[in-house]
Amino acid sequence: MISFNPDSQSATSYAHAQNNQVGAGGTIFAYRELGQHGGIPLILLNHWGAVLDNFDPRIVDGLARKHRVIAIDYRGIGLSGGITAVDEMARDTVALIRAMGFDQVDLLSFSLGGFVAQDAALKAPDLVRRLILTGAGPAGGQGIDRVGAMSLPLMLKGLLTLRDPKTYLFFTSTAKGRLAASAFLERLNERKADRDKGPTPRALLRQLKAIKAWGQQR
Repeated sequence: MISFNPDSQSATSYAHAQNNQVGAGGTIFAYRELGQHGGIPLILLNHWGAVLDNFDPRIVDGLARKHRVIAIDYRGIGLSGGITAVDEMARDTVALIRAMGFDQVDLLSFSLGGFVAQDAALKAPDLVRRLILTGAGPAGGQGIDRVGAMSLPLMLKGLLTLRDPKTYLFFTSTAKGRLAASAFLERLNERKADRDKGPTPRALLRQLKAIKAWGQQR
């Protein structure tokens, strides 16, 4: 089994952080680490379809000035092994954190990551010290089960206009929004070597199923 590399945080920026792997629950998970030794690590859980290259390097670099930051790929996406499991992402996260040898962590999450983080905190409350949720909502939250219906047309618009769909998914249709989107996408492309694998259609659909299930919970 591939083990956690405690010396992997030697890079000075996220764009140059090493791709690492750790085995947990019979699956190999990919991660990148940056920042300080010691203290409570900050685990980053990202949005639907995201891989390691979808974490904004400027945000990660800023967090890493004072924290030990670890960004992960979910099961079945990017460089992680296995098949995306709609009901297992929170269990995977808990198993991954324990495989790294941490007794307590902080979770910083966005969108789908927020659902995973909430479920992980419920499953292992002793493991999570602080829970930071952005762009997320509770199980059964209004409109969450319609994320696919709202997102897929914008993704199609991206294909038709030859723009990255994140231009329409994450930013307003204004001049300032377009400038912000362009700057964001440029940052995501700062890493030139050892980039992560993009999400497969199968992984996207299975994660979307997980989002819909979260939105339909009581």
